[in-house]
Amino acid sequence: MRRALVLNSEAARHWLRVSLPQRRMMFADIPQDQPVDWKLTASDVRGAASVYFATFAAVLAFIA
Repeated sequence: MRRALVLNSEAARHWLRVSLPQRRMMFADIPQDQPVDWKLTASDVRGAASVYFATFAAVLAFIA
């Protein structure tokens, strides 16, 4: 028996997904009229650089 990959009827939902609570909206604590600020700060760059160099050092130590 072949089943469709996409089920369009509500009666065909999975029993586990029906029992889960409804998903909350992302960023529910931010008012909807304010835009989300995605600026990159110096702390973000410093953290990314430190993770990069720590990973690089770990890989070099593993290879050596």
